[in-house]
Amino acid sequence: MSERAGRLSVEHASALAAELRATLTVLKRKLREHGGQSDLTPSQVSVILRLEKDGAATVSSLARAEGMRPQSMSTIINSLLDAGLVESAADPNDARKTLMSLSKQCVKSLKQGRAAKQDWLTNTIQQKFSAQDQAKVEAVLEVLARLVED
Repeated sequence: MSERAGRLSVEHASALAAELRATLTVLKRKLREHGGQSDLTPSQVSVILRLEKDGAATVSSLARAEGMRPQSMSTIINSLLDAGLVESAADPNDARKTLMSLSKQCVKSLKQGRAAKQDWLTNTIQQKFSAQDQAKVEAVLEVLARLVED
């Protein structure tokens, strides 16, 4: 491959990367709009998603996992407690510790938000894409999946 062809390939890949990122940003914004309004900060969302994924945890273990000071995590947890999104309970293995977990209200809200996003995306795909376009999207998804493979 000539140096010029390699340079064009890098330039083309860079342009594709920029376009993909911009398109995905808009898609993410649209999904957020259709998933229900949330006044949560990115840090609060991160903690909720971590508790959802990993289960109950202490404030100090959440702080370590999120790379922040325990005092900062306590502030986040207190705001989530006040909002009714997390609950605290004594650790059954060590009564000196308190475990934080998602409240039923939070779990229900997460499910409803995801369902709303799924419904919007499903309807939009059906309305805007022909069967042929849907097949193209399916093929592109198979290729894009390789971007995130380990």
